Parts: sequence; structure tokens; C-alpha cells
Amino acid sequence: MAVTIDEVAARAKVSPMTVSRVVNGHSKVRDATRERVMRAVQELGYVPNRAASSLAAAQDARIALIYTNPSAAYLRELLLGALHGAARTAAQLVIADWEGFDATAERKAARELAKSVGGVILPPPLCESKVVIEELTRASVPMVAIASGHFSHDISSVRIDDFLASKEIVEHLVKAGHTRIACIKGHPNQAASTRRFEGYQAALKEAGIAADASLVQQGYFTYRSGLDAVEKLLSLRKPPTAIFASNDDMAAAAVSVAHRHGLRVPQDLSIVGFDDTSAATTVWPELTTVRQPIASMADSAIDILLRTIRRKPSDTRVVVDHVAAHQLVLRDSVAPPGGKARG
Repeated sequence: MAVTIDEVAARAKVSPMTVSRVVNGHSKVRDATRERVMRAVQELGYVPNRAASSLAAAQDARIALIYTNPSAAYLRELLLGALHGAARTAAQLVIADWEGFDATAERKAARELAKSVGGVILPPPLCESKVVIEELTRASVPMVAIASGHFSHDISSVRIDDFLASKEIVEHLVKAGHTRIACIKGHPNQAASTRRFEGYQAALKEAGIAADASLVQQGYFTYRSGLDAVEKLLSLRKPPTAIFASNDDMAAAAVSVAHRHGLRVPQDLSIVGFDDTSAATTVWPELTTVRQPIASMADSAIDILLRTIRRKPSDTRVVVDHVAAHQLVLRDSVAPPGGKARG
């Protein structure tokens, strides 16, 4: 039979907790006590259970990922990254769906969550919820915002430069020869939506293309909202020759509507998206888009939280702003304007 930690504790005349502290290298143990415990360990041939030690460490790093994002493709990438980070670091990951919560429900849920976790990952739009951030700050629970669109000195963040990324992909459409470029905006409750729209506007302005309000439609990052927005754009007397959608779900919807109208993509209508989720490659033709490394951003958020959770009380609080690199991914959904005439 293997020697237990309780037997070591009895031999050394200390508590099992003290034995655990000694074998795991904690500094806050008296030298005489440490020597007594190590003598008992050697005499009894005690071998610490490393799996149990990892689990104990994970108990101190219980991290919650809460979400309300309507995009299944985005959520998939987010969960993959968070799960990878948790497995890599032996942290416990708690996943909670707060879809449909109003401000009162969010405040109550955040208050309850703060009692059971050491840190929280906040993807959009929760990363911009004042009530959630207030409650978790009040409870001294570390947070990391993912894809927040902007940096706040209140919480750490992992994000990309949404303005620059959207500007670059619209410039790609301009270089292909397009001047009637439509935009399907993202959900108005997210700062990233504003930054992406500003990037679209900046690209047109630099190219000397006059703004046209009729070419801008409100979307909500959902496939359905993309369908509705593109129907309106294609009903214009002079429809666009290219569409920039603020995420891949809405861009995929644009491809569907184009096909339904008998338009060829990209010969008759060029379409680009944003994020490079699975939605970008499950349509035909596959979408040119901006790759936002959602999975690796969630993985990085785990590391930032663990450093914060495990810092000493005397350490200075550090708010991290990690700006990840984005990438323009060129596929088959963009071509110069021309082809089939539209009414």
C-alpha cells in the first residue's frame, strides 16, 4: 500500500496541509518544521501524487468564460482557444451562457460568479458591459477582455487593431477597381463594430471615393441580419459592386443572397468578410477575409489571468493590452467590377 499524506503528517506531528506545503515548495514553513516533514517523507518513502497537486493548483485558478455572442462560428473558435489554454496550464475552465440577460440579470450573475472563480474572460459584448465590469472589479476578480475594439485602463485586453484591419480589406477592394463598396455594420453594442466601420470610411476617403449612406446597412453579426442587409443593398437603383461585411456570418449571407438573385460571385459582386471563422470556407466561393486569431487570443487570455491570479499581494497591479496580429486572407470572392449587368 502506498504511504499517504496523513501518515507522513502523523509521523512528523504536523497537519496534512503542512506536509502539502513542504512537498510543494511553499516558502512560508519554518525550517525546523520543514526538516521534520522531509525526514518523515524519507523514512516512510512517501511519493507525492503529482496529479493531485496539479488539481490543487487548478483549484486556485478557476477561470470562467461567459458569452452571449450569437455567432456559432465565432464561439467555436473562442471555446477551442480557451479549452486549449486551460488544458495547457491545468486551470479549471467554467463556461456559462448569459444570452438574453438584461443589465439586472448580468449584475446578479456577475455577483454570484465572483464567489466561485479566480478570474473571468469577457468576450464581446460582455467585455463592454459596465455592470459586469463594476461587479467583478468590486469583488477584486481579475478580468481579460477579448476583441473589445479598444483598450480600457480598467481591465486587461487581448485584441486586434479593428480599424487598421478593416481599412486594409476595403483597400483591397479599391485596388481591385471597386468604387461602389457597401458596408454591413456590426452590432451597435460593440466597439469593434464602430472601429471596423471607421476603417471602411477611412479607406474610401483616402481613395477619394465619396461616402454614400445608401451603401451602408446595419447588421448584428448574425447570418439573418446579413440576409436582410444584402436584400436592401441589391434592391438599390444602383447597387454596389462589392460588399464589406463586418463578420464572416454576414458575408456568407451575402453570398447566399447574391446566388438567389442570379449574381455570380465574384464576377458580378465581390464580397469580403471579417474574422476568418469556419463560415468563411463553408460557402462557395470561399471568402476573402481578415483573420482575427480568436482561438489564440483566448489562449493568451488564460495566461494573462493566471499571471494576475498568482501574483503576490505586494506586486503592483498591471493592466495588459495585448494587440495580436491580424492577417488579410485572400481567397476567391473578389474580382474587378464588371460582368452581368444589374438593373
